[in-house]
Amino acid sequence: MKAVFGLGNPGLKYVLTRHNVGFQVIGLYRKINQTRSRAVRTCLSLVYRTEDLLLVKPMTHMNASGDGVKAVLERFQIDYADALIVYDDLDLPLGKMRILPKGGAGTHKGMISVVARLESEEIPRIRIGIGGLSWPPDTIDYVLGRFTPNEWKQLLPTLGRAVEAIDTFRLSDINTAMNKFN
Repeated sequence: MKAVFGLGNPGLKYVLTRHNVGFQVIGLYRKINQTRSRAVRTCLSLVYRTEDLLLVKPMTHMNASGDGVKAVLERFQIDYADALIVYDDLDLPLGKMRILPKGGAGTHKGMISVVARLESEEIPRIRIGIGGLSWPPDTIDYVLGRFTPNEWKQLLPTLGRAVEAIDTFRLSDINTAMNKFN
């Protein structure tokens, strides 16, 4: 069993925001793969279960994502190497994707929470770029803002590639996904 965590914020006002890219990828994965399992609310998260994969949306709000991630990993006895975190990254240009086997949290509050709660940087991740050519003056308003139609056009192919990368990870491992998609 493997687990994929899409980071985001619960609630309708956050649905299409830049900070909910992780939730968007989980939703797109379910749609493309016609995953019909119902969400079960457990471990501070919404968990969709397939035969060999948990698709997880932590419901703790972004800054406490680590609570949901840790609870699911412990409850389902999943090793860090078999977990994958998908999240937005302001440090990457819009539409870029980077897969890593481990690493620091950078400035991302959700990943800061994950790394702190797991007490480890040894967790695979997919970073999806939401940044522009320069930093916005107010990063909170920017990440909690919605994508423009042109930004969606740039982002959608990347979300599709992230879904493919999740399938590669599910069937193999993080190194295979990195070799194929980085």
